[in-house]
Amino acid sequence: MKLGKSRLPSPLDILKSNHFEPKSQNYSSSLQRVPEINEAKSVSNPLYNLLPEIQNPNNIANLVCSTLKLKDNARLSLSLLHKTMQEQGHLSHIGNREISRILLRCQSDSSTALTFFHWVKFDLGLNLNTENCCIIVHILVWSRKFSQAMKILSELIKLDEDVSRSLDVFKTLLLCTDVCNWDPVVFDMLMKAYLKMGMVKESYRVYRKIVKLGFVPSVVTINCLLNGLSKMNYGEKCWEIYGTMGRIGLHPNSCTFNILIHVVCKEGNVEKVNGFLEKMEEEGFDPDIVTYNMLMDSYCKKGRLKDAIYLYDIMFRRGVVPDLLTYTALINGFCKGGNVKDAHRLFSTMIHRGLKPDLRAFNTLLVGYCREGMMQESRSLLHDMIRDGIHPDDFTCRTLVEGYHKQDCLISALNLVVELQRFGFSVPQDVYHYLGIALCRENRPFAAKSLLEGIACPSYEPNPEILCNLIGSLCQCNSVEEAMYLKAGMESKNMLLDLGTYKAIICCLCKLSRCKEAVNLTREMVESGVRPDIEICRALVNGLCQKRDFSEAECLLRFLAKEFQVLDIVSYNELVRILCEKGDLAKLMEFQDSMKKVGFTPNGLTCKYVIGGLQSAMGIQKDSIQ
Repeated sequence: MKLGKSRLPSPLDILKSNHFEPKSQNYSSSLQRVPEINEAKSVSNPLYNLLPEIQNPNNIANLVCSTLKLKDNARLSLSLLHKTMQEQGHLSHIGNREISRILLRCQSDSSTALTFFHWVKFDLGLNLNTENCCIIVHILVWSRKFSQAMKILSELIKLDEDVSRSLDVFKTLLLCTDVCNWDPVVFDMLMKAYLKMGMVKESYRVYRKIVKLGFVPSVVTINCLLNGLSKMNYGEKCWEIYGTMGRIGLHPNSCTFNILIHVVCKEGNVEKVNGFLEKMEEEGFDPDIVTYNMLMDSYCKKGRLKDAIYLYDIMFRRGVVPDLLTYTALINGFCKGGNVKDAHRLFSTMIHRGLKPDLRAFNTLLVGYCREGMMQESRSLLHDMIRDGIHPDDFTCRTLVEGYHKQDCLISALNLVVELQRFGFSVPQDVYHYLGIALCRENRPFAAKSLLEGIACPSYEPNPEILCNLIGSLCQCNSVEEAMYLKAGMESKNMLLDLGTYKAIICCLCKLSRCKEAVNLTREMVESGVRPDIEICRALVNGLCQKRDFSEAECLLRFLAKEFQVLDIVSYNELVRILCEKGDLAKLMEFQDSMKKVGFTPNGLTCKYVIGGLQSAMGIQKDSIQ
C-alpha cells in the first residue's frame, strides 16, 4: 500500500470532495467524539450523579474501562460487572454509542479492545452496529492483527449481504478514520474480504472508490480482483483497471499480465493478443510457461493449430521448457483437427521427455481416438491409463461407451462396463442410463434388462425414463408380459407412466388380439390423467374390428371423439368399410349420422366405400328379383 504524507481531512470533507490525499501511516488522531452514525440514545439524567459511582448509569464507560485495566482478570472482572449491571438494571443503558466510546478509549491496546468487543457480542448478546465493527477493525489493522481484522470484516460483509446491502461498510470505515488510529491497508483488506466472499462486483466498487480518494491498492489485491472479473467475463472492467494502474503508478507483475492474457484469449482477438504480448515485453516481462500454455490452449480450442505450433517452437528458442499442460493443449489441437496420428506421436514425445501423463492428458487423446472410430486404440490407451495407476473418471467411461455406440458396437460397450467392474472401478450411473436407453432403442431389451440387473451399485435405482424405454422395447418384441411386470413395478414405486409407455403396451396387446385388456388399460390411462391419441385409437379400433366386435369399436370411436377430440378418419373409414361389406345400408346411415354429431366428416375414401356398398346392395336386390 503506497502512502502519502498529508493529514487526513474530516470524513464529511472526504465525502464531498472528489480528491483525497492519504495521511501518513504514523498518523494518530486525537480521541474525538464518535460521529453519531447509528448511536443509541445516551444517558443524560443529571439526577444520576447523586447516586454512588458504581450505580450511576452515566459512569458506565468509566466503569468498563477501569475493569478492562485489570488485564490479568479482565474477563472475570467483566463477568462480575455484567452481573452487577444486570442487578442494577443498567444493561439497557449500554448502547452502540457507549460501545464505540469504550473501544476508542482502548485503542492503544488492541487485545483489551478485542476482549471488550467479544464480551459485548457474546456475553451481553448485544447487536453491534456497523460503526462498532469498523472501529475494532481499524484498531486491529493499526496493531497489525490482520487475520482477526479480516474475520470481523468478513462477518460484517456477510451481514451487509443478508440485509440486502442496506449497509455501506466502506463509507463507515472511512468515517471512522476521523476518530481513531488507522492504516490505509484496511481498504485493501476490504477488497480482499469482498473477493473472499465471492462478491466481485462489490470489490470492484471499493477499488474505484479508493482510487478516487488517492489510495493505491497492492498489486496482489489487484490481481485477485482481475482474476475474479475475468471469471465473470467482465473483460472491459479488467482493461479499465489495467489502464488505471498506469495512472496511479502501480506496476503490474507477471501474474497481472498472465491474467490479462487469459482475458484476451477469451475475447478471441488475435491481433490484440500479439499487441499485448509486445506490450508485456516492453514492460520488461518475458512470457513464462503460464503465458504460453494459456495462449496455446486458446489457439487449439479455436482451431488455430498453426499458431499454437509456432508458439511451441518459440518456447524452445527462448529456453522455456514445455510442461504437461503444454503437451495436453497441443494434443487437443491435433485431435480436434482430425490428426490423431500426430497427437499420438506428441503423446509419446511427452512421455519420452520424462513427463507422466495425467487423467486430462489421457482423456484428451482418448476423445480423439473415439471421434475417429479408433476403438481398439482407445481400449489400449485405457489399459495404459490403468497400468499407470490413473483411475478412469466419469468422462472416460462416457467417452468410450459413446464411441462404441457410434460404431454400432454396443456389445463391446457392455463388455467394457463389465471389465471396468472387474477391475474394481465404479461406473457412473449416467453411463448405465445412456447404455440402457441405447440398447432399448436398438430393440435389445433383454440385454438392457440384464445390464440393469447386473449393476454393482446397490443404491442405483433405474429412473422412469429408462424403464419406459425398456417397456417400449419389450413391446416391440411382443414381450408384453415382461412389459406389464415392469409397469407394475413402476406403479408400486409411484412412478408415473407417460403416453408413450401406455401406447406401447396397448398397441402390443391389440397386435396380440388381447383387445379386452387393451381397452381396460386405456380406461386406466384415462383415469390417471393421460390423454389418448390417434395411434391408440387406431390400434384399438383395428384390434376390435379384427375380432368383428363392431359395436365395441363404434362405442370406443365415439367416446374418444367426444371426450378427447380424437378424430381418426382412418378408424372411421375402417368401420364404414366393414358396414359396406356387410351390405347393411340402414346401419351404415345410422353410423354416419352418429359420427357426424361428434365431429367426423367423410372424405373421398368414405364416399368410395359407400358407393361400393350401395352398388353391392343393388346387385344383390337385382339378383333376388330375377
